[in-house]
Amino acid sequence: MQDAQYWIDTLKLEPHPEGGYYRQTYRSQLTIPRSALPQPFRGDRSASTAIYFLLRDEDFSAFHRLASDEMWHFYAGGPLSVYVIDESGQHCELKLGPNPERCEAFQAVVPAGCWFASCLPKPDTFALVGCTVAPGFDFSDFVMADRSSLMAAYPQHSSLIRRLTRE
Repeated sequence: MQDAQYWIDTLKLEPHPEGGYYRQTYRSQLTIPRSALPQPFRGDRSASTAIYFLLRDEDFSAFHRLASDEMWHFYAGGPLSVYVIDESGQHCELKLGPNPERCEAFQAVVPAGCWFASCLPKPDTFALVGCTVAPGFDFSDFVMADRSSLMAAYPQHSSLIRRLTRE
C-alpha cells in the first residue's frame, strides 16, 4: 500500500492554504456569466472545477466556506471526517472512507455557504480525496474562518472550532 508521500510526489501535490496538499486537475472551459449566478458570486465562473486533496498525520483543513457546493470523493488511505456547520448552527459530520459498514461514504456534499473543516480520525494515517466544486472554485469565493468570530456565532461548537481553526 502506498503512503502519503507517494501520493504527494506522484500526483505533484502542493501545500494548500487551508492545510493539507492539493492540485487542481480540472477547470471547465464552459463559463457561467456573473449575470446568471446568485449574489455571493462577484464575477464569471467556470461551470466546475476539481482537485486532488490529501491530509496526513495531525494536519487538518481549517474551517472555511465557499459560495458553491463542494462534492468530496474518497480515493485512498483511511477515513476522513468533514465537519459541517450550517447557517442555523446545525452541525453534522460527514465520514468519507472505504468502509460503508462503518458508515463511511465514497462521496459526500458540503452545501454552499456552510462552514466546514476536515481531519483524520486516526492521526497516523492519510486520506486522499477529490473535491469537485460547481460553479467552479475561485479564491474570491473562499472565506477562511476567524476563530473568535466563528466561536461567537456558534458557541455550542467552540471545542470543535478551536480544534479546527488556526490562530
